[in-house]
Amino acid sequence: MICGPTAAGKSEIAFRLAQRVPATLIVADSRQIYRGFDIGTAKPTDAERAAVPHRGIDVAEPTERYSAAAWAADAHEWIDEGRLDGRVTLVVGGTGFYLRALFDPLFEEPNLDEARRRQLEHAFSSMSVTELKRWTAVLDPDRAHLGRTQLLRAIEVALLTGRRLSALHRERARPARHAARYLVVDPGPALADQIATRLEAMFAGGWVEEVKSLIAELPEDAPAWNATGYRSVRDYARGAIDLPQARQRVLIETRQYAKRQRTWLRHQLDERFVTRVNPRDPSCQAVVERWWRDATGRRA
Repeated sequence: MICGPTAAGKSEIAFRLAQRVPATLIVADSRQIYRGFDIGTAKPTDAERAAVPHRGIDVAEPTERYSAAAWAADAHEWIDEGRLDGRVTLVVGGTGFYLRALFDPLFEEPNLDEARRRQLEHAFSSMSVTELKRWTAVLDPDRAHLGRTQLLRAIEVALLTGRRLSALHRERARPARHAARYLVVDPGPALADQIATRLEAMFAGGWVEEVKSLIAELPEDAPAWNATGYRSVRDYARGAIDLPQARQRVLIETRQYAKRQRTWLRHQLDERFVTRVNPRDPSCQAVVERWWRDATGRRA
């Protein structure tokens, strides 16, 4: 498992390694699962996807709710497919609750009435993360520290089932099918500049035009709009804010997202199975190769 905060450089390391091994890349990114949301989620290019098999990209419609449990169930199948093809599996991404769903004990999701769930989603869609945290602090305090998508899920489950999602996780856990060796990629203080540089490339690469086409096709409450930055770019495309405001908002959102990812990776992974690497360090390649050899018993 190659993980790290957004824009850290983990995808580049994983791609180079996957070419040499060879391996199948399973993308653990809750934003790249949605079709059409390409530029703002930094999906691999067509050339990269042709050179190395990728799974976990474009697997859901933007209007579809695709949970961590659903992703994990699909990931187990992709891992099995890779084994049949004689390829090693490399999971790469930064969505913590996807990693937990794959490598922690599995969880049987409660069935929710879809019509009522969408009504709740619409009612809460305009709320800020701070407001959602206040609701969750009352309904399911153990999950009140999480991000927007997880907060919404905790609220939905609590209101529609009368049970706390945190309690259901404890009661319905099943043994995990896989274990992982983690390579955590993080450039340290340089991450802030890397985020800003990638953001400029996204705007220059047609992100606004992509969002304008999505506006014409999708309802405002489509789950895919929750991807970092897309609501701010949508506001700009509609004329609600100007371009400098949009850029600044997306920059702040992305840096806050990276901070949450770093916190999760620091506290949720078993350090016995973690190797950390700075992609800007001259020793990076040697660290990656040593990690790979220790994890698989093979040379890269």
